[in-house]
Amino acid sequence: MNNTAEKNTAAEVWDLEIKPQAGLFDLKLKEVWQYRDLILLFVKRDFTAQYKQTILGPLWHFIQPVFTSIVFLLVFSKIASIPTDGIQPPFLFYMSGITIWNYFSTCLISTSTTFIANASIFGKVYFPRLVIPVSAVISNIIKFGIQFLLLLALLIWFGIKNNHFHISVSWLLIPVLVLMMAGMGLGLGIIISSLTTKYRDVNVLIGFAVQLLMYATPVAYPLSFIRHKSFAAWIVWNPLTPIIEAFRFALFGSGTLNTAGLLYSGCFIAVTLFAGLLIFSRVERTFIDTV
Repeated sequence: MNNTAEKNTAAEVWDLEIKPQAGLFDLKLKEVWQYRDLILLFVKRDFTAQYKQTILGPLWHFIQPVFTSIVFLLVFSKIASIPTDGIQPPFLFYMSGITIWNYFSTCLISTSTTFIANASIFGKVYFPRLVIPVSAVISNIIKFGIQFLLLLALLIWFGIKNNHFHISVSWLLIPVLVLMMAGMGLGLGIIISSLTTKYRDVNVLIGFAVQLLMYATPVAYPLSFIRHKSFAAWIVWNPLTPIIEAFRFALFGSGTLNTAGLLYSGCFIAVTLFAGLLIFSRVERTFIDTV
């Protein structure tokens, strides 16, 4: 009888075994990859739920950047007479900055509420908690893709109208810049999400802080315009600045590519993402007691 029980135990093969984390650097990134089907399921859920009960649906992705670009055109170009580094028409200058900025801001905001917004799910079933913010970053790529297609359509339309096109090898830089924005949004977002489990005020301030950060980033003005201003150092050391400037350089060939700035941004993203993963991994063990 004992021999039979021992054979049955030896023959058992477990598909999943949940163990306590072994140490500080046990981030279980391999486990996140194993749950890639769940990530895709969350991406589909987010996209469907966001537009299921709307009249215009994904058209909102077109409306928001267009109207924001029109407002920037009136305020910064017509009233304030701020130059656009030779990019014509100025509408394309504002549209390009808003498109890449929107991807960062939506990634940051959507990932910053990971623990609070999904506490009910986390308390019922186990899966790597990092799946939620990763799926949010991927689902926002769909939104970015829609807005980028609109930007391309406008580039083609104005190119035909003005008989001028800029197509070069620099366009290959665009996917890299998008990935950098994704890493920045994910890293900062999961850090903020970890803080909100203990300090709810952070969640209240995040929307306001993102709006202020946009004006500390050359979205509505070129970096050359504030180069000699007293506050220029704050804008230059903003790790988002080289990415926005490089995005415009890739699209329009305007200005110069700041490789040192991009390297600085890349190092900042790597440190932020690594620190965010460590903090997120530590908080997910005990967050259910504080949320």
